[in-house]
Amino acid sequence: MKAIHFGGGNIGRGFIGEVLYNNGFDITFIDVNVEIINALNQYNEYIIELAEESKKHIMIRNVSGINNGTHPELVVEAFKEASIITTAIGPNILPFIAPLIAKGIQKRREINSTQKIDVIACENMIGGSDFLKSEVLKNLSNDDIRYMDTYIGFPNAAVDRIVPLQTHEDKLFVSVEPYKEWVIDEQALKNKELKLEGAHYAKELEPYIERKLFTVNTGHATTAYNGKYAGHTTIDEALKDETVKEQVEHVLDETGALMIEKWDFDTNEHQAYIEKILSRFMNPYISDDITRVARTPMRKLGYDERFIRPIREAYERDLSIDYLVETVAKIFVYHDDEDKESLELEKMIKENDIETVIKQVTGLTNQKLVDQIATAYKRLES
Repeated sequence: MKAIHFGGGNIGRGFIGEVLYNNGFDITFIDVNVEIINALNQYNEYIIELAEESKKHIMIRNVSGINNGTHPELVVEAFKEASIITTAIGPNILPFIAPLIAKGIQKRREINSTQKIDVIACENMIGGSDFLKSEVLKNLSNDDIRYMDTYIGFPNAAVDRIVPLQTHEDKLFVSVEPYKEWVIDEQALKNKELKLEGAHYAKELEPYIERKLFTVNTGHATTAYNGKYAGHTTIDEALKDETVKEQVEHVLDETGALMIEKWDFDTNEHQAYIEKILSRFMNPYISDDITRVARTPMRKLGYDERFIRPIREAYERDLSIDYLVETVAKIFVYHDDEDKESLELEKMIKENDIETVIKQVTGLTNQKLVDQIATAYKRLES
């Protein structure tokens, strides 16, 4: 079986690639990183190291690469024999690969392929595959769309594995935490005969996605922004600071209360889930830079993202949001010279009053919520 995976980065190789390889796939990684693509084609294998005391090594074989910047036609050709398509490329990049995926679908229609196939966006966002599908649709004719509706699925997924930024002499070597979770929407599958061992298939995905996003992603980002505000540089270092750790725990109590009320999660089980997540953040074998976790602050402040969505939904249910709001205020004072969004946000704040910026960046229209965030921001600035 052949798999196409968009994104040759650490998450693609260190997570999705491992699961696909363990299921017997030959994997073609698609990326514009020349060094990564050349190395994949030179060695056809790479090593994953587990960030734990044993430092266990896992060999991933039967891999190759295509540079979609220089050889998009080869990507389209690869679609003819693919049994699954996956992405781990970043939510902001999905629109840029959508035209190429559309051409791949057109190629399958051209050769009259009736083999059903699924395209799974493994991104840190709600409805990643739905979003990718909407972008692909912009590049298809009505006949293509009818073909896609019959043979091509776009099941949403939730993925969870900490893969810190890292550099190694071996460009393909990647260190990852031992824990991994990949949950796929079973209802939206087109190829129901292909079930990946190592992935969990759920009949109702949204509770899993929200639990992960509003615990792992919200918790990780909360650690980063509060850690940076307190002067720390890594996630594990930040969580050794009791003030930061307490702030993270309070935020996860707030998102946890929302998850329990909204999805009827068991209170004790959810608390155990929170504690498991915090222990992963504190893994002594992973030194994760705060700048990696905190990058793209404007995206993280999006209306349906990891802070504003739980704030909105908790507020609607009269649940506490005080610590979420305090953390959002720290995102507005976050600064990273190497992050374009951080610099853009800083520029917006210099040129406008904070209430205007909050509305523009978060999409919030509830004035009470806007005022609450603005008040917390002004406390930090005073």
